[in-house]
Amino acid sequence: MTKILIIYTGGTIGMMNDPNTGVLRPFNFTQIVDNVPELKRLDYQITVHSFDPILDSSNMTPATWIKLARAIGDHYDEYDGFVVLHGSDTMAYTASALSFMLEGLNKPVVFTGSQLPIGEIRTDARENLITALEIASAKREGMARVPEVSIYFDFQLFRGNRTFKYSSSKFEAFRSPNLPALAEAGVHLRFNDAIIRPCTDCKLHVQTEINPSIAVLKLYPGIQQQTVEAIVGADVAAIVMETFGSGNAPTHPWLLQTLRKAIDDGKTVLNISQCPVGGVELGRYDTSRELKEMGVASGFDMTFEAAVAKLMYGMGKGLRGLRLEQLLETNLVGELTRNREQV
Repeated sequence: MTKILIIYTGGTIGMMNDPNTGVLRPFNFTQIVDNVPELKRLDYQITVHSFDPILDSSNMTPATWIKLARAIGDHYDEYDGFVVLHGSDTMAYTASALSFMLEGLNKPVVFTGSQLPIGEIRTDARENLITALEIASAKREGMARVPEVSIYFDFQLFRGNRTFKYSSSKFEAFRSPNLPALAEAGVHLRFNDAIIRPCTDCKLHVQTEINPSIAVLKLYPGIQQQTVEAIVGADVAAIVMETFGSGNAPTHPWLLQTLRKAIDDGKTVLNISQCPVGGVELGRYDTSRELKEMGVASGFDMTFEAAVAKLMYGMGKGLRGLRLEQLLETNLVGELTRNREQV
């Protein structure tokens, strides 16, 4: 019998209204099972591991990522697949992080949740949970059909590190503009060819060192020198810089000088685009040529969530300077459409 481990971290899927305040608060997972009797009809052996305490996803931290990765690693040989119930607000961050941290992953880790609590009449939770379980158990020629970290929401399965939360009010909460859905759930589950292929001899290694020493610099017209200097000059090891279009930035001498000094001081600057579709092409325009020449790393078409997670992961492995830049510009687990060698 197929064995699936459900890891319940919290989130809207497992919330109910507090009668005293009207605020949504997490409740025990056993109440989820009571609200989804269909689970008892599935031909799987399902085990539930609940976080203690249950967390709203806004309270997720890199320490939580480590706890979750260890939980999967500790039970990896016992189960065919894993379903992680997680709040949607930061789901893409956690899924991105685990895609890097679970090195050599060869089994499904499917994240899901809901926009409405599972006890609501119109909830999306039941379908999301049941189909996530089906995906986690799906096999082809005896191997896992989706041996990677993914997010299932509203009839679509996306690669976890290619996804971002797009809507706080629609059931279609997530999008993956630079990679098609890995699968679509209609009358049948239809998988596509973008899924990472199973590795017959891979051994799981859980990377549990994460370094969150980063800052985020989002450029905008009229950004002030003191603002950039405060962010870039912060006591951090790396900076995610969100630029315009295909990686372009203002050519103000003070801005370029500030970035150059940060790089000379040993900080890594990772350039990602503010555009959800497409990515960074350093040097395509004159407004990004100097960034490339000074050593700014290209995030190509990585999502912001994947960029944050990959930086923390890379620095957690002790990488700095050119070695870290090379890692960031190399496709590790499908987070990039192209590698640095293809530029």
